[in-house]
Amino acid sequence: MSERPPISPRSPRAALEPEQVPPPPKRSDRARNPFVIVGNAIITLLLISMIGAGGVYYYGRQVLEAPGPLKDDKIVNIPQRAGKRDIAETLNREGVTDVNPWIFIASVAALKASSDLKPGEYSFQKNASLRDVIGTIVEGKVVQHSVTIPEGLTSEQIVARLSDNDIFTGSVRELPREGTLLPETYKFPRGTPRDQVIQRMQQSHKRVLAEIWDRRSQDVPVKTPEQLVTLASIVEKETGKPDERSRVAAVFTNRLKQKIKLQSDPTIIYGLVGGKGTLGRPIKRSEITQPSPYNTYVIEGLPPGPIANPGRASLEAAANPARTRDLFFVADGTGGHAFTETYDAHQKNVAKLRAMEKQIQNDTVEPAEDAPPPAAAAPTAADTPTATTPRPNQQKKPPAARPANPAPARQGAAQPTPPVIQR
Repeated sequence: MSERPPISPRSPRAALEPEQVPPPPKRSDRARNPFVIVGNAIITLLLISMIGAGGVYYYGRQVLEAPGPLKDDKIVNIPQRAGKRDIAETLNREGVTDVNPWIFIASVAALKASSDLKPGEYSFQKNASLRDVIGTIVEGKVVQHSVTIPEGLTSEQIVARLSDNDIFTGSVRELPREGTLLPETYKFPRGTPRDQVIQRMQQSHKRVLAEIWDRRSQDVPVKTPEQLVTLASIVEKETGKPDERSRVAAVFTNRLKQKIKLQSDPTIIYGLVGGKGTLGRPIKRSEITQPSPYNTYVIEGLPPGPIANPGRASLEAAANPARTRDLFFVADGTGGHAFTETYDAHQKNVAKLRAMEKQIQNDTVEPAEDAPPPAAAAPTAADTPTATTPRPNQQKKPPAARPANPAPARQGAAQPTPPVIQR
């Protein structure tokens, strides 16, 4: 058996005293190194920063990707020179977003788009997220408005239309020359300067005219692209039916080849009112023989310039007219025209039209009951206007039209030109 150490008796006082705990070990010199202390602090800060950044990233992603409050697609205008806070407030006001402006600014900075926000009119989709909203503005894909310029308007009329359209800004400093604008449907963003619109229409005209001029028929009796535009403008004003343009162009082309006066009513009107385009009343008999550089009843060949801005189809028709011998055309009562090669055949078509007009007038005009007989009065020059032959299916009571047999002053044995083209 092992021997036990002897028990040393302790006094009661000694037994009550706590036992002495050995002192803690001293920190090593390495742990007390200032570099270690700084390194530990840096690591701690990095861990805290990473945790914080992770939280911010998660929250930011939620904000960017969450569906927006917009209930339906909406167009919103971001004004010129708007700052980021202004944009944020505009989007909130329009219901596109519902975040604090500072969150919007922070999101723009996070997406590195601070310098890429562009003014303009934007279309935002339903429930667009904040990321989608910012992306739409950064891409600059503004809303494009369709603007249709009809064929056959004068430059003055086109400028007036642009001036009345509130999507454009500024004013047209100089009226463009007649026939230098291409009527077409264009798309422009809101705020486009009107001068810029005119420039684009002029560039389109030059491009289209060059293409058509290069593939024109060599038989067309025009020497320059400008003369082609002039001929096309007359064709444009003479018919609105697409399938008749080339045949109407053939009539005027044949007349030019045979040195016959064109005798086109729209040229008389342009000579009277110029760029206003509309006379507002029928042509008077005295105006048919009134001298004017544009009156093709008086002058030989083409007028000095276009009488309107023709469209692509009329330019094509003037450059490549139908291969016919037609010299006359008259309204056929159905919205179109009847074409003939000889004056006698033309007169028969005119007679048919007159009979149709008379029948329509008899069918639509009813005498008033117990009406007193009208007082007899001698007709005046203003009472017998000269007008384009009306189409019976378009108006119930046609106005007085140019008679089938022209006045002797415009038809005689000494006059080499055939009578007026009846329309």
